[in-house]
Amino acid sequence: MNAQPARPCLIFNPMAQGGKASRFRSHPDLPRGQIVLLATAAAGDARRLAAKAVREGFRTIIAAGGDGTVNEVLNGICDVPDGLKVARLGLLPLGTVNVFARELRFPLRTGPAWKVLAAGRERTIDLGVADFQLNGAPCRRYFVQLAGAGLDSRAIELTEWEIKKKFGPLAYVYAGLKALREVKPVITVQAGRTLAGEWVAVGNGRYYGAPLAVFPKARLDDGLLDICVLPKTGFGTFFGALAGLPLGQIHRFCGAQQHAAATFTLTASSRAVLQLDGENVGELPAALSLQPKALRVIVP
Repeated sequence: MNAQPARPCLIFNPMAQGGKASRFRSHPDLPRGQIVLLATAAAGDARRLAAKAVREGFRTIIAAGGDGTVNEVLNGICDVPDGLKVARLGLLPLGTVNVFARELRFPLRTGPAWKVLAAGRERTIDLGVADFQLNGAPCRRYFVQLAGAGLDSRAIELTEWEIKKKFGPLAYVYAGLKALREVKPVITVQAGRTLAGEWVAVGNGRYYGAPLAVFPKARLDDGLLDICVLPKTGFGTFFGALAGLPLGQIHRFCGAQQHAAATFTLTASSRAVLQLDGENVGELPAALSLQPKALRVIVP
């Protein structure tokens, strides 16, 4: 690797939140001349640019965008041998939901976020690992906050870009209601005990899909992934889950089963998509695990 550049590298998705991420460059708090800006042009660019930045010696890689951009930048860092040892992850939350940023209690406004990045305080957290199938071939990908299969990954498939651009997080709710009408595969979790249902949610932290604590006992550095399984996903269950989420008691309203494990597998009775950090990446079967305290991230 080259000698360490003095400036951090910031990778941004110009399309995040309807183009908001392309407008942050005019923000008065932007430390011009102190940061290298790299814009993505297509899906996968953030991963490629992050890997290139690490190889060129950058030691702070900032993901500006939503959770999908964060995931791509993370995987770019991981693509480089010893990338996790030499580079740390920063956030500039500009996405639709920003689940990981909310988990870290990171400021969602650009000015305060710049101040957190400038201070450079670090925290070391666990890193999620998913091994799955992509186009029939084995694939490994990392995640910071969440994973899932079943209702939520199908809703992501059904979410239309124009609706998401116009209505933000409500686009996922609308797509979820459409997914409820379909016949859904049964997903089996093997995690020391066997769980099965039509929706499996996995959390490294407390929040899942919104600032609602699906996993109220989860911690980013406890060495465990928390699992929530809904046996059935009808309309009654769906609205029961919505009622329980604000209270951090989803199991009381919709029959959800909860468990925690360091490693486990997911299989499905028919085609089921796997999502990581809110983006669909492949299909089941999948093995999920953790690399304890493997990722350095800038925090408030």
